[in-house]
Amino acid sequence: MNPHDTIPIVPAPRPDVMPDVRALVAYLEQDPQPMIVVDPDYRILAANDAYRRQFGVAGVEHVGRHCFQVSHHYDVPCDQAGEHCPMKQALESRGLNRVLHIHHTPRGPEHVDVELRPIFDAHGNVIAYVERLTTVRSASAQPSAEGLVGGADAFNAALGALQRVAPSMLPVLLLGESGTGKELFARALHEASDRAMGPFVVVDCSGIAETLFESELFGYEKGAFTGANQRKPGLVETAQGGTLFLDEIGDVPLPMQVKLLRLIESGTFRRVGGVEALRADFRLVAATHKPLREMIDDGRFRQDLYYRINAFPIPLPALRERRGDVALLAESILRRIANARAGAGETGARPFVLTERARACLDAYAWPGNIRELRNVLERACLFADDGTIRVEHLPAELVAASAVPQDRAADARGVSDAELVRIARTFDGTRKALAEQVGMSERTLYRRMKALGLGARER
Repeated sequence: MNPHDTIPIVPAPRPDVMPDVRALVAYLEQDPQPMIVVDPDYRILAANDAYRRQFGVAGVEHVGRHCFQVSHHYDVPCDQAGEHCPMKQALESRGLNRVLHIHHTPRGPEHVDVELRPIFDAHGNVIAYVERLTTVRSASAQPSAEGLVGGADAFNAALGALQRVAPSMLPVLLLGESGTGKELFARALHEASDRAMGPFVVVDCSGIAETLFESELFGYEKGAFTGANQRKPGLVETAQGGTLFLDEIGDVPLPMQVKLLRLIESGTFRRVGGVEALRADFRLVAATHKPLREMIDDGRFRQDLYYRINAFPIPLPALRERRGDVALLAESILRRIANARAGAGETGARPFVLTERARACLDAYAWPGNIRELRNVLERACLFADDGTIRVEHLPAELVAASAVPQDRAADARGVSDAELVRIARTFDGTRKALAEQVGMSERTLYRRMKALGLGARER
């Protein structure tokens, strides 16, 4: 069954559930996907076995509780906490709505793809909603030694777009500054697609000399040129049945752009020195940090190729746009450094830890080199942290100066300390939106921090 086909619905109906919903509920238990039925007041009416197994907590009954309490630990609906609420959108559109959220699960915070459909009575009134939940395995919302890591809104938007396009065969163009993790996103796209069992082949378009580009991409026949002593398959052939990732496609030489366009349009290619047309079978993912539209205007990039590769563009956020993700990424990178040391045979290799001041310093910096720069800074710091603890003095002096973190207090890594937030919130006489603007954070982030500090929800 396709996970996006018509949704069936769950057993164990409560006595107060309307008869129309009860009839639908009887089918849900058969579905392998975690699913729940929610009434218009956000109360969970029923949950199938898959949901109980994947999201259930021993001794805790979800039926009868509000969905926003279970999934987010909020005391108000998602849209009132600064989130996109699929129920609100589904009610307005009277159709399916889909969104990527971070849910609390028994395993900790996880990215979950939520698909919600309204159920109507005979008069066309919405009487309940069916919610299908799919855990996103290609990214982590907590520190991880591998793969994509993040939880910021900008990151989630890119991840949500990736989840939507992954099952299709549309060419994807990843757009973003250098160091934003384009290859990791491309690999995650491959692993979330139907071609996950096939090869993932990376072509570094900036690292191949123009004279070698064609033979590297398409391969060559024996005797095609001096030194071609045997047939060699190219990267296109190697990617058969999988994904071909053209990294920095803006660096492809103009003469090769014509041949690349022909490959994409016809689905065939010839090895250098060959006459046989070979069939190509790959999913195309391209990436660039260059302004391709400007390059089209000055003749450096073909317009027809641009429209071929730009079927589904995904902008990747710079690290400075991923508020709150720096500490999460830093811990993940330190775990990866420890794993690399252990893999190299270093005994007792454990992840380095950051002091609060060092973490605040990292979070306050603008990171023009993005995640690549963060990784380089941490690798350097590890060489100075003999006791395994990274302090401010182990960070580059120019980074410390640029971040302008006060040295006399451990300021909160998000710009406003908890003590400051408590003081401001308790004396502020305005709406939550106005308070968020005053302290310089999103309404969603403000809500989460106020809840964590026990300040309650400011509804006005």
